[in-house]
Amino acid sequence: MIGVIGGSGLASPALLAEPRDTFTVTPYGAPSGPVVLARHGDVRVAFVARHGPAHRVPPHRVNHRANLWALKEAGADRILATSSVGSLKVAIRPGTFVIPHDFLAFWNIPTYFDEEVKHVTPSIDEGLRKVLLAAARTVKARAAPKGVYVQATGPRLETKAEIAFFKTLGDVVGMTVASEATLASELGIRYAALCSVDNYAHGLTAKPVTFREIQAMQKVTASTSEALLGAALEALK
Repeated sequence: MIGVIGGSGLASPALLAEPRDTFTVTPYGAPSGPVVLARHGDVRVAFVARHGPAHRVPPHRVNHRANLWALKEAGADRILATSSVGSLKVAIRPGTFVIPHDFLAFWNIPTYFDEEVKHVTPSIDEGLRKVLLAAARTVKARAAPKGVYVQATGPRLETKAEIAFFKTLGDVVGMTVASEATLASELGIRYAALCSVDNYAHGLTAKPVTFREIQAMQKVTASTSEALLGAALEALK
C-alpha cells in the first residue's frame, strides 16, 4: 500500500481507479478528509487530500498527525506527497519541480511524542526520491535532483526579510513538508515529496507575489504533477 498526500492542485487526482472513501477515527482527531482507497494499475493506494477535498483547510490548520496516522492505519508503509512551493533561487523557475533531499523548520513541528522522551532523527527517503526523479525523466518534467525545503508556518506568505534569510539556507519554501516528513519518521514510514515550484518567493524578483498568480500556476503544473506521480506509482508496484 502506497500512501499519497495530495497538495494544492491535486485534491482529487484522476489517476486513481475504483476510489472508495473511508472515514478514519484517529487518536489525534479527524484527518483533512476521507482516506480514499483506490488503485493505480496494480498498485494499491491510500490517498488523502492535505487541505481537504474542497481545499478548505488552511496550512496552519492541517491536522498532520491525523493525516499520517490515518495513512498508516490504512496500511501505507511508504508515502509520496505533492506540495506547492515558492522558489528561493532565481535559477529554480516557476513551472519546474524540486525533489527535496532535506528540510529545515524553526518552529511548530508536530510530534507523536508529547508524553514521553523519545528523539527520532527525521529524514527524507533516498530510495523514494530516486523513484520520483526517474518518474520526472519518464514524463520529461524538469526537476531539480536535490534541494533543501524550508518550512514557514502560514497562512500568510513570507516577508522579504524572511526570504532574504531563507534563501541563504534553502532552495524552496513551503508550509507542510517538514511536518509530514518528521511525523512519517516517527511512525517508521518512508517519505518523499514532489514539490511544484509555483512562484518566486517574496522579494526574490521585482514582481510582487499574489495568491491569484500562485493558484494560476498550480493549475498549470497540476497535470504534470499527476503524470509524474502516476509514473512513480507504476515504478513502485
